Amino acid sequence: MPRQPRHGPLAREGEGVSDRIAPKEYYSIGEVCEIADLKPHVLRYWETQFSALRPTKNRAGNRVYRPKQIQLVQLLRHLLYTERYTIEGARRKLDQLRAGGELAAQARVAWDRETIRDLRREADELVQLLEDGEAG
Repeated sequence: MPRQPRHGPLAREGEGVSDRIAPKEYYSIGEVCEIADLKPHVLRYWETQFSALRPTKNRAGNRVYRPKQIQLVQLLRHLLYTERYTIEGARRKLDQLRAGGELAAQARVAWDRETIRDLRREADELVQLLEDGEAG
């Protein structure tokens, strides 16, 4: 399913996919789900399964995530959806990366992979729009 145009705090005119994280200190669960292309119930489930993914809560009791946690979400998404790890396998992989001091680097790499995937999808959609316009 193609991603819908962004609205709200993450939307900016001329926004590229790699610019999806607006420079803020905290992000809501909705913003994180939009960035990571996940449903909120999936993210909440991951919080119960991965101890490293524990957002703080604001005064209103809402979950708030830091940019590093968003990178972790992207890494988890990559491990679970692209690499097809099980939850337990992803836990072990995170432990290995953490022990080797590679967690932050791998989270950035996963973010880059997801960005490239999104760029390709958007390019394909643009090509299709152009082809449809020429045919009509």
